[in-house]
Amino acid sequence: MYEHSSTHPADTTSPADRPAPMTRHRQSPFRRTVWRTVLPAVAAAGISVAGFTGFAHGSDVGSATAGGHSATATKLSHDSSARTVRAAGTGSVRQAATADFPTWGTRWMVHATADAGSPAVGMINKTAPGQDRITADYQVDTGRKVCEGSSCSTFMAHLTGPVSGFLSVVAVDIPQDRLPGVPVQGSGGQPQPQPGGSREEMLNRAATWLTANNGAQVPYSQAKVWKDGYRQDCSGYVSMALGLPTPGTNTVGLATNRGITRPISVGDLKPGDLLIDASGDNNTRHVVIFEKWNNDAHSSYTAYEQRGDHGTDHRTLTYGLPGGDAEFKPYRPVEFGD
Repeated sequence: MYEHSSTHPADTTSPADRPAPMTRHRQSPFRRTVWRTVLPAVAAAGISVAGFTGFAHGSDVGSATAGGHSATATKLSHDSSARTVRAAGTGSVRQAATADFPTWGTRWMVHATADAGSPAVGMINKTAPGQDRITADYQVDTGRKVCEGSSCSTFMAHLTGPVSGFLSVVAVDIPQDRLPGVPVQGSGGQPQPQPGGSREEMLNRAATWLTANNGAQVPYSQAKVWKDGYRQDCSGYVSMALGLPTPGTNTVGLATNRGITRPISVGDLKPGDLLIDASGDNNTRHVVIFEKWNNDAHSSYTAYEQRGDHGTDHRTLTYGLPGGDAEFKPYRPVEFGD
């Protein structure tokens, strides 16, 4: 979500995907079985593709989805002209050495984050089956199953080539459901924040991004995910501090989801509460984390935020106060229980 200043990048938007024909490259043994037995039956039944966003196959432009994702396995559909898979994935990410793998099929979508709802940043095997080999330095166990025939995986690989982004491991021509020899969530990198906890624990998590970038603040981005799996914008940052599922909810979700926050009055603000501007469009929304009042008059406060053209910050603000930006409203995370 946007940062409240004169130079704020917009929230991520995404046009609809356009699925395209897909062909088959070399297959693992269990994939061959389903190709020879399941697909003819599917074709005979006349099942078609409709309404799916492009997780694996589609156009060069992906689509974003709002709200939560189902924990059930991805549904798969086929017709005579296109094959499309949709799934939702979240998870924390890790850095490691790059490994090289073959792929199969055509027109696999590569996403900006380890989330099928994130924008597409490229495509694998755009014109010929298996034409691209991919390199990956880590993989994320999203906990959301994606299936193509009998081949299923919950993992998304972080690609370093030929396109940078996240790709379902189902697209990789290997018999395993994950990339062998490539680190997964929980190995190396920074530990993922644990959900819930006290106000102090939330503020401690918020403070980690001030120095997480080799001693510097995490840079702002709506298209990128940080090493802990969270989106590098204001709402992704707050989601990280709260320990919400990666890559984080959006600003509107933080304000309207009563499973996350509830409205309070300004006078009731305590450390760890939020001030949110959820009105307008993606150029006006923002959220900050209240830490403390700066004086007895409550004319300003210190807050943590993730803002455009700077990144993570810890500074004095007046959002939501008399004389400040009146669009900001105070909210309390329900996990604090008061």
